[in-house]
Amino acid sequence: MEVTQLIIPTSPGSRGLSTTTTLHRMSDPKERFYRHFQTEITSIQDQIEDLALLSPINGERQDCIDTILAGISRLSNEVADARDFVPAYDQRAYSLALKGLTEKLNEATGKFARKSRFQFKPKSGGHQPVDGATKEARPRQDSRHLVHAGFTGRDATILESSTSAIKDDEESDAVGNLPTFGGKNYNEEISRPVLGNNIRKPSFSSAKTISIYSQTGLHIMLPSSASRATSSGSLTDLDRCIVDMTIPTAASSGTPFAGLTIKNIKQSLLICGTVAGPAHITGIKNSVIVVAARQVRIHECNNVSFYLRCGSHPIIEDCSDVRFAPLPDVYAESAENSGQDQWDQVDDFKWLKNEPSPNWSIIAEDKRLPANVWAKDVLSNPSLSTDDILRKFGVPGL
Repeated sequence: MEVTQLIIPTSPGSRGLSTTTTLHRMSDPKERFYRHFQTEITSIQDQIEDLALLSPINGERQDCIDTILAGISRLSNEVADARDFVPAYDQRAYSLALKGLTEKLNEATGKFARKSRFQFKPKSGGHQPVDGATKEARPRQDSRHLVHAGFTGRDATILESSTSAIKDDEESDAVGNLPTFGGKNYNEEISRPVLGNNIRKPSFSSAKTISIYSQTGLHIMLPSSASRATSSGSLTDLDRCIVDMTIPTAASSGTPFAGLTIKNIKQSLLICGTVAGPAHITGIKNSVIVVAARQVRIHECNNVSFYLRCGSHPIIEDCSDVRFAPLPDVYAESAENSGQDQWDQVDDFKWLKNEPSPNWSIIAEDKRLPANVWAKDVLSNPSLSTDDILRKFGVPGL
């Protein structure tokens, strides 16, 4: 398979240059745009490569494709806007890189397209044309009614009766409609009221993926049986909820998610466990999120505290007042430890200035949630309501 090669303008290295020269180059708008373009295009390439890890269920893969298309479109507009300070030959190189990126996306999405069903093609030629009158005059015959011109009278009647009996037998032997077996709706099961303990523990034992959506005010804790369904996970449209997915995704005893999508969450606590691939987080407000992932992409979030372990630079875009801290010790043992933890090396794709981005910050050690809050006697305490636990975790607005 031919791999699309992306070519972008090269930037002279800073090796051998003085500090003054290097700082001058960094203040050059052409240099800043080059670095921005390089970061953006690398991120989009990573997203394209991650498409195969995402499930088509609930539109997870399509959401990622839409994000990629929006990123390419936005980057194309930025290239057009940069014509005032970017030379023409660099403009052409940027355009070629975007074209190659689009081709790479088309190649990736083409693999997911459904193959067309096999169809028999009618044979051409060899048939005599039949005019309309002849076609109407000729009766349509059932191939089972072998009434020959030589059969007349009693013989024809016997043959017709035999043929009719055969037809009746065939109809009686026809296979009836097969019974349909609907899969268990775990999301509906979660929403049902329970007596006594307020914590929902759906097994997801017969599911292939974990999808929790459109819930309000629930405390959900997944048991170990849900490890069979961690090919992908999605949490969507949750309000004032607690979701703990640590046990089934523990690297030591469970199966980490291949990919995780979190979208449209308000005033909630999400303890997402371990993700072997990317975690895409979009549209979160006034919440606390705990996750260990290879990649973390955060979009359109406001007033959110993230407790992370991340194998690459966390990326934010269109965010404000998002805060970061390392993964709490209580979850560190169950998380996958793959290389260097870069939870605090955040890249803001919407902040191109040399100054630190005002959209994110590091949570000071004395402001981080203490160990006793993360303890199981808080999260698993049946005497505490969902709102009580959310208040202990400092979820805003409660």
